[in-house]
Amino acid sequence: MKKVLILGANGQVARIVESRLLKEQSDVELTLFLRNSSRLNSLKDNENVTIIDGDITNYDDVNNAMKGQDLVYVSTVDHTGDNIITKNVVKAMQENKVVRVIETSLLGIYNEVPGEYGRWNYAQVKSGLPAAINADKLLMESGLTYTTLRFPWLNDRDEVKYVITHKDEEYVGVSGSRQSMADVIVKIIADPTYLENDSVGIADADTQGETRPVY
Repeated sequence: MKKVLILGANGQVARIVESRLLKEQSDVELTLFLRNSSRLNSLKDNENVTIIDGDITNYDDVNNAMKGQDLVYVSTVDHTGDNIITKNVVKAMQENKVVRVIETSLLGIYNEVPGEYGRWNYAQVKSGLPAAINADKLLMESGLTYTTLRFPWLNDRDEVKYVITHKDEEYVGVSGSRQSMADVIVKIIADPTYLENDSVGIADADTQGETRPVY
């Protein structure tokens, strides 16, 4: 069995990922880590699910959850000023010899979003950019096998439709569905070599050229 730890397991994209994994990948055992485990009561009786109450900013909580895992998905963007979330994850993974991590980030950390939308996006997210930029740097320098996911502005459309851009490429699109973000994560969990040691942008290419998010 492939053991997957999801930190921030009640997030909207995380919930989609969990549902798909339980339906599509019978070889996966999930450890779901969140502040209030009762939020995931609907999964508590699933034999492939372990639910843990914990605080991602508490190293001991993260370290205890990390034991025996094969892959970690951090479903929250690290906006902490001292990057305590990413530091806790990296340290616990190194301590427990877990090597594969997927971490959520946001578009704009490389000034890779062009035009009017790029200017608008920067104005909206600039307060959180330093932490997001440093979280990506910490992952790159950690020696772990990582993927940074640079999410666009998200919508709840049902369609799975996206294009992937890489670190040295201009971001394509301005928005995408949560279903699409989840699809990328599910693919990485199915094949951990997919997008390894990369920072990728994910968005619906049909939204390219828009000046505001597409909902």
